[in-house]
Amino acid sequence: MTAPAPQAPSAPPRLARTVAITSGKGGVGKTFFSANLAAALTRQGLKVLVLDADLGLANLDVVLNLYPKITLHDVFTGKAELEEAILPAPGGFSVLLAGSGLVEYSRLTPEVRDQLGRIFESVKPRFDVILIDTGAGISDVVLYAVSMAHEVIILATPEPTSMTDAYATIKVLAAQQSREQMHLVVNQISRQGEGRTICNQLQQVVERFVQSPAGVTPKLSFLGEVPLDSSVREAVQKRQLLMELHPGSAAARGVVAVATRLQARG
Repeated sequence: MTAPAPQAPSAPPRLARTVAITSGKGGVGKTFFSANLAAALTRQGLKVLVLDADLGLANLDVVLNLYPKITLHDVFTGKAELEEAILPAPGGFSVLLAGSGLVEYSRLTPEVRDQLGRIFESVKPRFDVILIDTGAGISDVVLYAVSMAHEVIILATPEPTSMTDAYATIKVLAAQQSREQMHLVVNQISRQGEGRTICNQLQQVVERFVQSPAGVTPKLSFLGEVPLDSSVREAVQKRQLLMELHPGSAAARGVVAVATRLQARG
């Protein structure tokens, strides 16, 4: 009697590429950018989830004109299963929406940490890319949301306050999470090439004043720039994706270029 042939080892489960999108300063268009980046990646053939990690002041549902009956809050409290909270969004990607105005989630309690981490680990095998749309600033909730991702995109604008807050975010992520490489996208530029100039300026400051605990100077990877464009304002007012309302606009082309570079650097 011949022995059965040995079983080939099973392949490890596919895990999504995880990217946190954060900004330091609020009002730079982070959630709108996250949603349109998800749409652009979806058009490039990827299965994408946007996780709304702004647990206290969520507005991804507003940007996408969604009226969810089930949110992360319902999953956290056991009122709904995770599967029920993963919703289809315009643009062909999926979303996990947070409830807005929930004070109990505005700080990182052990319960919030455990629940968010558990949900994140559960969805990672189901998608090609997970974009984590964080809140603004460097609160403990924001930093924990960023810590769950392998990569970070810092979104800034040419405004001095945005650049200052982007620098502060880079410094904190280097010190607390030993981040030695981060992507940078500059939104609302007024002339071509302005984004790369800003990236170079930030890199120079980082090289002078920032090091990881291992003594490594973080490297900023310039991922692209998105022009100031009246089409964006129209899309925001209509609560539609720019990628669907004006896919040929300058800002939409900028987002597509960011998506293409992000894939190329995967």
